Amino acid sequence: MAKASFMLVDALRKTAKNIQSGKPYEWGHMGSCNCGNLAQTLLNISKGDIHRYAMDKLGDWSEQLNDYCPTSGLPMDQLISGLLQKGLSTDDLKHLEYLTDVNVIKATGRIHLRNNILQDVVDYMNAWANLLESELLSPIYIGFKNESKPTTHSDLSLV
Repeated sequence: MAKASFMLVDALRKTAKNIQSGKPYEWGHMGSCNCGNLAQTLLNISKGDIHRYAMDKLGDWSEQLNDYCPTSGLPMDQLISGLLQKGLSTDDLKHLEYLTDVNVIKATGRIHLRNNILQDVVDYMNAWANLLESELLSPIYIGFKNESKPTTHSDLSLV
């Protein structure tokens, strides 16, 4: 899973909120799909630019991620490099495009998500943000007066 960071948690939540609030969402458009919308948020790039970069290569996000070459100099590969620098992996992006990460799906409390249904994408992004946030907060222990600090990680719990 992605390298947890508060920046990534915030970007996932912001992207989910944006598309739920009416920002253009179209799964078949490289700049307005699941990965395209997150790329807009993380890299401050327009959907048009993302789509234009994607047209220099063949395939959808998944295929372009399979063919990713960090030294090609192609704009789409540079865009993917930018996303990887934000803590994502190519597998994370493939899972996002098709809503297939098993842990994220479990965290939604649902059994099946459809990759091109706006509400499913919103639920997936929010669940993923929650998982990453939990990972960031898990080592933090907030104790109460006269309470001893747990001695093992398994003793830790967040309310």
